[in-house]
Amino acid sequence: MADAPGRPLPQITLDNEYFWTSGADGRLRLQECQGCQALIHPPAPICRYCRGHDIGVRTVSGRATLSAFTVNHRFGFPDLPPPYVIAQVAIAEDPRVRLTTNIIDCDPDALELGQPVEVVFQQRADVWLPLFTPSADAMPLPQPEDAIAPQDFGTHVRPMLTKNKFEDHSAITGIGASRLGRRLMVPPLALTIEACEAAVADAGLTFDDIDGMSTYPGLDVAGMGEGGVSALEGALGLKPTWINGGMDTFGPGGSVIAAMMAVATGMARHVLCFRTLWEATFGQLMKEGKMSPPGGARTTSWQMPFGATSAAHTLALNAQRHFQRYGTTRETLGWIALNQRANAALNPTAIYRDPMSMDDYLNARLITTPFGLYDCDVPCDGAVAVIVSAVDVARDMPQPPVLFEAVGTQIIERTDWDQTTMTHEPQVLGQAAHLWTRTSLQPGDVDVAELYDGFTFNCLSWLEALGFCGIGEARDFLDGGKNIARDGVIPLNTHGGQLSHGRTHGMGLIHEAVSQLRGEAGERQVANAHVAVASSGGLTPSGVMLLRTET
Repeated sequence: MADAPGRPLPQITLDNEYFWTSGADGRLRLQECQGCQALIHPPAPICRYCRGHDIGVRTVSGRATLSAFTVNHRFGFPDLPPPYVIAQVAIAEDPRVRLTTNIIDCDPDALELGQPVEVVFQQRADVWLPLFTPSADAMPLPQPEDAIAPQDFGTHVRPMLTKNKFEDHSAITGIGASRLGRRLMVPPLALTIEACEAAVADAGLTFDDIDGMSTYPGLDVAGMGEGGVSALEGALGLKPTWINGGMDTFGPGGSVIAAMMAVATGMARHVLCFRTLWEATFGQLMKEGKMSPPGGARTTSWQMPFGATSAAHTLALNAQRHFQRYGTTRETLGWIALNQRANAALNPTAIYRDPMSMDDYLNARLITTPFGLYDCDVPCDGAVAVIVSAVDVARDMPQPPVLFEAVGTQIIERTDWDQTTMTHEPQVLGQAAHLWTRTSLQPGDVDVAELYDGFTFNCLSWLEALGFCGIGEARDFLDGGKNIARDGVIPLNTHGGQLSHGRTHGMGLIHEAVSQLRGEAGERQVANAHVAVASSGGLTPSGVMLLRTET
């Protein structure tokens, strides 16, 4: 059979061939530890449970429990047009294994979490995709459980190894931002340089003072960067003693955390951290045939062959489970979107500033249930830069230093997007718990929160994880939006967040936190702001930092 057009098919390797071809005889096969009989997915050369090396392959029944699903309305392929159901199913023999898949041959409105499903296979070229359909067998199946209950993450945080914190050795001394807009149609490196020039000037430095450079993700894929340290150094002619760049870090703000460590170890005195996006222009250039879409006919992703091509799809599954367990509603998420829009109205650099009502939010086109248009952040063009300096020189610089009180970085749960925490955004609960072990401050001491909001549910997860409300209490806490308003219990995303200001991948949140702590936020300024929390990332390893003024 020839490759069907559209969706990327799995890249068959020695590690996964048993899985992607097992449907040839109609049987589903998974990796198994011969020592403890645990099923292992995705495949690995070692068992994550007993760390045994005796790994084999087991034929399973193909029965499973529907553990989450989302109906995708926006994205699709010629051979998989929307709407279609993206699901996670928990394998009957070991519910710790959850497969991302599609549910077919059913009415999506009739689906319920916990119902039994069974595998059917769909051949595409040399691949047999394991899809699932509701089972006629009404016998109950084992339900997936949280590996760690959301409220118990703090018990898994490692205590500090020393009373001396690396956070105490550095401060933010300069911030800068480029133009921000939709389809600016300028080279991304030009935006990076704009932001860096502004940050260096804000810190009262010159580029000759910069001896460190740090970025995320360190490359340019689909409008997600300018080319990293190499591109910027090539343009500016710097001579850094230390550099950093890459995806495997503590979210987009990981570039700042890495800079703090470079300063603390004496590798650098002034580190230039930067982040650039030009997704809006990239999308326009693709429409004009001047850029090629990323990826290809084959993928190593375990989600994309089923049309789960966006973080929205994965996060929607977690959101749905949060809805079911805690009674969260679309209106709950709507209060976050409305808050961000209200704050953006006071920010002249925000992309979306027009008033928005709850009816506007609820009636917007669906993207992937439960997310609609206004649950999703705004792709844009722009760059943000931050200067991290040694604290002993920071106090002699033009701007009052913004000090680092603590960071949260510990990975406690699995990093696989579909094998991890069930009810909250993955890579949030652990990092949040870690933060509070590195400071004597408490959530009640925080004056302003700039929390990652690639989607509204990201923000909800951070609010609960950081303790601004209890686990599962966001529905009541967010109702009416008063608690997160600028004069509320915890002013949230005061510049409009990524939902209305624009997607600057966490660095814009740090920029706003510094602006608030300096008292430079204009009409949106929160009175007497001395402590701020800023988070970045989620799904992938993330990070969170607590910032404060000197007094």
